[in-house]
Amino acid sequence: IRVTFRGDNMPESEHKRSDYDSVKSALISTVIESWRFSRVFERLLTKLDAGEQNRHRGQFRWFLKKMEEGLEKAGLRIVNVEGQLFDPGMAATPINIDEFESEDELIVEQMLEPIIMGSDGVVKTGTVTLRKVQQ
Repeated sequence: IRVTFRGDNMPESEHKRSDYDSVKSALISTVIESWRFSRVFERLLTKLDAGEQNRHRGQFRWFLKKMEEGLEKAGLRIVNVEGQLFDPGMAATPINIDEFESEDELIVEQMLEPIIMGSDGVVKTGTVTLRKVQQ
């Protein structure tokens, strides 16, 4: 007798894969939101006086360290390409590419969403804004 808990006839291996995909998706979503929050928090730190900055910066570094350790355990890492020359082969989608000519030399001005890499390659492409390289 086969018992199913989901009310379907999906084999157990497919349930495990589905559960794995759900957990992976939730982790990636959490990573992206944590990354966004860290960017906001970093900007907020610049508005504090030096003493407050130092106290909170230590906590911020601890948060980033723990986040990186957790990602490493999951076989993931965040890739930041801000300040790098833009290459159409980058694992990032530029939202303002239509503002430039094809011959323009472009640089990644800001990352809006990080690139997430896994042991097998790109897990999630990033989102970026571009600007012309100053000549």
